[in-house]
Amino acid sequence: MPLIILIIGILFLFFLIVKVKLNGFLSLIIACLFVGLAEGLPLMKTIATIETGFGGTLGHLGLIIGFGAMFGRIMADGGGAQRIAETLIAKFGRKQVAWAVAFTGFIVGITLFWEVSFIVLIPIVFTVAIAGGIPILEAGIPMLAAITVSHCFLPPHPGPVAVSGIFHANIGLVLIYGIIIGIPTLVVSGPLFYKFINSIGVNPEMKKGLAISKIFKEEELPGFGISVLTALFPVILIVVAMIAEFILPKEANITKFFSFIGSTDMALFIALLVSIYTFGTRRGKTIPEIMKSSEEAAKAIAMILLIMGGGGAFKQVIVDAGVGNYVAKITSGLPISPLILAWLITALIRMCVGSSTISLFMAAGIVLPIVEQSGISPELMVLAVACGSVFGGPPTEPCFWLVKEYFNLNLSQQIKVWCGLCTLIAVLGLAGVLVLSLFIH
Repeated sequence: MPLIILIIGILFLFFLIVKVKLNGFLSLIIACLFVGLAEGLPLMKTIATIETGFGGTLGHLGLIIGFGAMFGRIMADGGGAQRIAETLIAKFGRKQVAWAVAFTGFIVGITLFWEVSFIVLIPIVFTVAIAGGIPILEAGIPMLAAITVSHCFLPPHPGPVAVSGIFHANIGLVLIYGIIIGIPTLVVSGPLFYKFINSIGVNPEMKKGLAISKIFKEEELPGFGISVLTALFPVILIVVAMIAEFILPKEANITKFFSFIGSTDMALFIALLVSIYTFGTRRGKTIPEIMKSSEEAAKAIAMILLIMGGGGAFKQVIVDAGVGNYVAKITSGLPISPLILAWLITALIRMCVGSSTISLFMAAGIVLPIVEQSGISPELMVLAVACGSVFGGPPTEPCFWLVKEYFNLNLSQQIKVWCGLCTLIAVLGLAGVLVLSLFIH
């Protein structure tokens, strides 16, 4: 019965988002109340659970989202992303432009949210396509694959970070395992997948009159080295902290210092401060100009923050109602890997509600007892859930329509391109997790 109520709750959430057209935050809170009360939680306990889940999630992720949005805006306004792209394309050459765009998207996407990465890179994709005389999807699909793989596998993206916290996984190991799985996944789902799409005749014309961001002149751009260093700065700090934890005494002050600067929120905060210099004052901008861009970025993420908090509240309702324990109990005897089970649960939720973020939170609450009881690597479980959260690319997510409109695709083409891409990444990612599980316990 608890699982049936949860399924009804998910369908109800789907109905509110798709049919009623309520935004994700309001839909999540209504679904929280429905599931909590239907599962037998007292009214005041349900409200307290929602508050706990909402506050507990934003207490940590609010900083990450805020810092990340500001960092991405300053990087875009300072020309850093464009410099990275143009340099790599010049090095790779016209015939290998798809690989150049893939690696550019991977570098940029490591530290930026999916939507921010898309907006930063889409004018560069258009510029590359026009200048090189190539089909828009030859540059577009590798870019989409790169930022989706980064969003799915790599901290400091909020999804992997949030699930790592729920599963008590080592964030540094999640990053390393994510890179190991992510690179081959990107190769197949990017340039190679484009060749398949091109072979079946999907070749849209570039959309006319589409407003795009500023393209900088050569003399306005920062150097390649400083652009890459700034973009990767959060990742560098996280990796350094992880190495220090392994090689230095745990109680030493230097270890504590590295742990401090290598925590996800502090790593992004420090990178934000660095970017203010490298992409701001060093380029002749004033602090008020930089702060104006930062404030605009912060305003743009208000609903993202609410949806993240609502997702955390839904997760907490599932946990407090005992649904996760019930699922763990009925699935513990199934002849199926906990990693595959976690992926399936997340993928099913993803297809119902659309949002990758909501899917992550809901699935994390359901499979948490499985993580605790199975003894499986929590880092691999994080990645299994993350892979499931991008499955399908359903039309209930805003990214579906963003990609469709920017790349001028009809509905049939969009299903082949975007839905096919997301499904491929999810399946390849799961395969990578299962391979790693043969060596990691």
